[in-house]
Amino acid sequence: MKNHLYIIFLGVLMLANCKTEKKSETPGMQKEGSVLEKLAHANGYDNWNKVKELKFTFNVDRDTSHFERSWIWDTKANTVTGISPGDTVTYDRKAVDSTNTQLDGAFINDKYWLLAPINIFWDKDNLEYTHTARVAAPMSKDTLQKLSVVYKAEGGYTPGDAYDFYFDDDFIVREWVFRKSNQAEPSMTTSWEDYTDEGGLKIGQMHKNEDGSFKLYFTDLAITNR
Repeated sequence: MKNHLYIIFLGVLMLANCKTEKKSETPGMQKEGSVLEKLAHANGYDNWNKVKELKFTFNVDRDTSHFERSWIWDTKANTVTGISPGDTVTYDRKAVDSTNTQLDGAFINDKYWLLAPINIFWDKDNLEYTHTARVAAPMSKDTLQKLSVVYKAEGGYTPGDAYDFYFDDDFIVREWVFRKSNQAEPSMTTSWEDYTDEGGLKIGQMHKNEDGSFKLYFTDLAITNR
């Protein structure tokens, strides 16, 4: 199995955990679960059970360099095919072992970027979160809502990581911050833009940093419904 399918750009890997942890609620915040639910539903969660197959290409442009890899996810069988130049590998997500852990980690990373507002709802038992009604967003400085999620401190591919989502009253994410190991300072901050509706899912296709030197985006997006 060739290695280039697994290549991750430094600073791009942002993986969620897959274990269980009790959620927390901050006094004065909205009722537990409501913010996660609203984000998920605003981004098409109600249509997820119709999705049979999801295809996408994950692209990263950093200064003059370009990286990409493509995925085909059969959601019913839960099998994934990863495609990069000269390398195509299919594996069963129900049977991840030492032979495909790196490949699964790359898929989880890319899928998280694609479907983060839905992913955090799927992961609701695996994280703690707080919601703030009005804050200044880090890039635009617009006044938006903020949801901070912190994953379990053990298990998973990158335990303890944190994500700050910034969104308006439509619950569509406009910006986010990744904080490795829940550190106070951002590890990466990008926009969420160029939204499209594909198969009933609302997907932000473009993510940029403030000066535009880093772009992470999706192409060849296709959904086949049941």
